[in-house]
Amino acid sequence: MAQHIFCRLLMPIRQLTSKHSGYFVRYLSSDISSGDMYPSPQTEPWIPPYVERENEPASFKKARLLYQSRKRGMLENGLILSTFASRYLEGMSDNHMSLYDRLINLPSNDWDIYYWATGVRETPEEFNNEVMDLLKEHVRNKDKESRFKQPDLY
Repeated sequence: MAQHIFCRLLMPIRQLTSKHSGYFVRYLSSDISSGDMYPSPQTEPWIPPYVERENEPASFKKARLLYQSRKRGMLENGLILSTFASRYLEGMSDNHMSLYDRLINLPSNDWDIYYWATGVRETPEEFNNEVMDLLKEHVRNKDKESRFKQPDLY
C-alpha cells in the first residue's frame, strides 16, 4: 500500500523527466565542468528603460516617489531613501522632484545609489546635484537619529 502511494507521488516527476529529460537534468543537476550547483544565466535580465513622466500632477509624483523610495529591493536603500523622502519630499520644488525621480529610477543598480550616497564611490556628473548633496547630508546623520525602520506613510 505504501509503495503504491509513493509511486503515485512520483508519477508527475517521472512524466516530467521522460518528456523533458534534457531540460530537467540540465537545470536541476550540478554542472560538473564549473562545479556550481546552479549554472549562472547567460544573459542579464531585461530592465525597462527609464521614461520621465511629463505633466504628472505634483501630488501624484510625490506619492509615487514616496512609494518608490520605500520599495527598493535592498534594505539599506529602503531605509535611506524612505527616511529622506519622508523628511524632504514634501518641500521639494518640481525641479528637485524631477532630479530625485531621475536619481532613484535611472540607475539600474541600487548599489550605485548606495555607494554614491555614502561616499564610497564618486557620484557621476549627471547625478551630482543639489538633491544628491542633500541625500549625502542626510546619510551623514549628524544628529545621530535612529533610522532602523521606515517611517509610517501617513
